[in-house]
Amino acid sequence: MEIFQIVGLGLIATLLALVIKEQKPTFAFLLIVFTGVSIFLFLVDQIYELIRMVERIANEASIDLIYVETILKIIGIAYIAEFGAQITKDAGQGSIASKIELAGKILILSMAIPIMTVIIQTMIKLLPNI
Repeated sequence: MEIFQIVGLGLIATLLALVIKEQKPTFAFLLIVFTGVSIFLFLVDQIYELIRMVERIANEASIDLIYVETILKIIGIAYIAEFGAQITKDAGQGSIASKIELAGKILILSMAIPIMTVIIQTMIKLLPNI
């Protein structure tokens, strides 16, 4: 099971970072970043399969793929912003981390507006004329 490998890698990296942190804090931070990127790269195949599955379901439901792609991009922005913010927090830069989170939220909002517009227009069409 992949989760055991991921957790094992995380625990080993954590223990090594704690030991190294006393002598070389920069190396400890680099180890943490490398571990985070390694875990992300380990999951790329699963992410790819999830995207293909969602696209297949959207095709079967006759949903315009532009909306599915936009939603997947929104989810990607959320995860990338969270990943970046967590690494920045680990480096002790909470202020920069909060700016990364804010940027992610603004990008998500800007990408969601077209979808929200279509939903509102669809609801208006469904309502009876008064």
